Amino acid sequence: MPRTKEQYEEMRNATRQKIQSAGMRLFVQKGFGSTNVQDIADAAGISIGLLYRHYKTKDSLFNELVEFALNGLTQIIQTFEDADSPKKLMTQFVDEIYHDMQEGEELANLLILMNQLFFSGDGANRKQAEVLEVNGRLLRSTAALIKKGQESGDFRSGDAHEMAVLFYSALQGLADMKAIMKNNFVMPSPSVLTLFLFKEVE
Repeated sequence: MPRTKEQYEEMRNATRQKIQSAGMRLFVQKGFGSTNVQDIADAAGISIGLLYRHYKTKDSLFNELVEFALNGLTQIIQTFEDADSPKKLMTQFVDEIYHDMQEGEELANLLILMNQLFFSGDGANRKQAEVLEVNGRLLRSTAALIKKGQESGDFRSGDAHEMAVLFYSALQGLADMKAIMKNNFVMPSPSVLTLFLFKEVE
């Protein structure tokens, strides 16, 4: 029985997902410059010809992964800007980060992947300006959320922008540690991640 259009689309999406997962792992482990398309095809378990049907270059794959990460950050920014309860929202956000970092590799790999934009001399640098712009918006929206939480009495006092920088710097460092330590990595609990943000409940 011939396959339906929907079945072909499912197969296409499954192959694309395998390529994306393999590419992300290799970009993180070897770096963008040291990864070639044959490496990605081998890691995905497909022929290089099939890979080229989905991505003409490794740059296009890399940029699509970065775009995926940027879309996620943009959604976070929108959520922060619309927040009514800063502490509740930050608690939910940190809980999601904890589970993503504890149970999988995607979040850590995406954080490392975006960092590689600034250490690669290849075409991936074309995304630098966009990443900087979105990261700047993320810091500003997070600082505004922290400021709102300080005004409501739920967050500790301090420079809101500096606290936002510290928060994301900690996440980036944890992503690097997870990639290095692998199975020996232990993700700090949500209460530790928010220790410098939230006031102690008396």
